Amino acid sequence: MAEMIQKVGLKREKGFLYFIDKAGDISCAVMARGKKKGGKAKKAVKVGITKEKGYLYFIDKKGNVSRAIMKNSGKKKKK
Repeated sequence: MAEMIQKVGLKREKGFLYFIDKAGDISCAVMARGKKKGGKAKKAVKVGITKEKGYLYFIDKKGNVSRAIMKNSGKKKKK
């Protein structure tokens, strides 16, 4: 189950990929389509989230930052 971390209300533009970068801010880049290469990432919104280990951080449908527990967080594969 996902929980909302911070309310942002981001309005997305078509053709861009939105993600949370290492600094904890929301960044966007032009999506690669066919033979076109993707663009360089730029900051969309400065949020400043500190990420905790074992969680997957994402931008939900409403444009807010949410997180969910990773099922396989840090476990090694059995041989």
